[in-house]
Amino acid sequence: MDSADPAAQAAWWAGVVGGQVGGGGEGSAWVTGATGFPWQSWIFDPAPERKRVKNRVHWDVDLTDPDPGALIAAGAVLLREPDDRVGWWVLADPEGNEFCAFPPRPTQ
Repeated sequence: MDSADPAAQAAWWAGVVGGQVGGGGEGSAWVTGATGFPWQSWIFDPAPERKRVKNRVHWDVDLTDPDPGALIAAGAVLLREPDDRVGWWVLADPEGNEFCAFPPRPTQ
């Protein structure tokens, strides 16, 4: 993932999804070991330009709480709340990358 500050982004996302943060010699940073994560590592590479348009790819986060308050308190920005059409929140991380946050699924 392109990033203005790879270390900060990796640390922020590790706080959200768990895992450990590592760093490379060329300014890259990564998250590994996140429980339930769909891949082994998430790499953040330095990019000189800031994000300017909507992401073509985004990711989904399953919440453990019934609302995204902890994400917002950690620095996420609320872009859209659930409504009659969608049952999840759309947020942006500290660099503006959009992601969806889903409430916990009811247990049966």
